[in-house]
Amino acid sequence: MEKTILVHGSGHKAASWKETISYLHHREDILCPELSAILDGREASYSSLRTAFAAYCAQADGPVNLCGLSLGGILALDYTLEHPETVKTLVLIGTPHKVPRAAFALQNIVFRLLPKSMFASMAFDKRDTFALGNSMKNLDFSGSVHEIRCPTLILCGEKDSTNIKSARFLAQNIQGAELQILTNTGHVVNEDAPKALAERLNAFYAAHP
Repeated sequence: MEKTILVHGSGHKAASWKETISYLHHREDILCPELSAILDGREASYSSLRTAFAAYCAQADGPVNLCGLSLGGILALDYTLEHPETVKTLVLIGTPHKVPRAAFALQNIVFRLLPKSMFASMAFDKRDTFALGNSMKNLDFSGSVHEIRCPTLILCGEKDSTNIKSARFLAQNIQGAELQILTNTGHVVNEDAPKALAERLNAFYAAHP
């Protein structure tokens, strides 16, 4: 049976999907990796994480449905471009098509002011969060997203002002992609509106059995 892989963002852990998963059909076929764990002690760089994620997806041993939020969306997008033959469907939630430098710089300033304890609920500790972020600042998929051919759903929270332009760009540049904006919802859609998200995922997967 094909697997659906849900990938969290840098600000959260795999547990952020828990409520959404409770509303999804075929829950037994859902995988939800912990990004810090799949690194398995390697340096927290995008290159290392990208390699580790590809190895994780390969273990599914067949076509996968990829669904990623933010950093998870970037990984899912990147993997789909590199391994188009193994991705059946793609869902990108609050995902930038290129890393916004101004927002990234502001985020770094905020992160530097936070105590290490504040990173306990995030995907990586303070040191690794900075290392990973710095390795991603030049990422830009603008010129390649048109190569994606699998059924694609683009989701974004209405209040996610940082990523809504990217959502529209992705929908316009990925062939056949569908864009859905979730009202009264911020960036972390799987925690802000887990039931509404699950309903949209169920409908999307039902349309591509």
